[in-house]
Amino acid sequence: MILVPVKNLQKAKQRLSPVLDQASRWALAKAMLHDVLETLGTWAERPDEVALVTHDPFAMELASRFDFRIIAETADRSETDAIEMATAICQSQGVENTLVIPGDIPLLETWELERILRAAPEHGSVLVPSADRRGTNAAWRKPAGLFPLRFGNDSFQPHCNAARATGHPCVVLSLPGVALDVDNPADLKQLAAAPGGTRAQRLARQWDLTDYVLAANE
Repeated sequence: MILVPVKNLQKAKQRLSPVLDQASRWALAKAMLHDVLETLGTWAERPDEVALVTHDPFAMELASRFDFRIIAETADRSETDAIEMATAICQSQGVENTLVIPGDIPLLETWELERILRAAPEHGSVLVPSADRRGTNAAWRKPAGLFPLRFGNDSFQPHCNAARATGHPCVVLSLPGVALDVDNPADLKQLAAAPGGTRAQRLARQWDLTDYVLAANE
């Protein structure tokens, strides 16, 4: 099962507030999620079902459009708690493995997803860090609840430690599209400058980030 946790998109990306107003942050969050789901939806050899863990109306509408499953998250849990809940549901339904990816990695490509699955051990895990190697932007586990996931700004090393503590192999991959999650203005600038023409990139290129760049270089 591929799990995509999605919180309330209207409140997303608060760290971009120095350069984007609320309406722009909401538009960006929706564009990024659409990019991620479109990549999953066009993955011709996708072996697993996709489920969004969410109660966000836009996310649920997109899930329906792509014929993805919805695991309702109505308690406004943290990403960590939402994935823990979804993992328990997967286990109860006999799902053998889970791949958790965020909805804010708009440069995700299908070859990266295939690389994760090719690298996956018979029992164990695959972890893909964010570009700064602090966060975790993809986590594959077999069995599905092999170890608990605890997301946050510094989740990658704790995830590595938890994975290795199970005694099963833990494969770490560096994948450029997966690595770029857009959390701060510098990430947004990188997104706009990267090759490609995703919805999120086209949107980011409409905004003038010059003032931020000058301030960052002072």
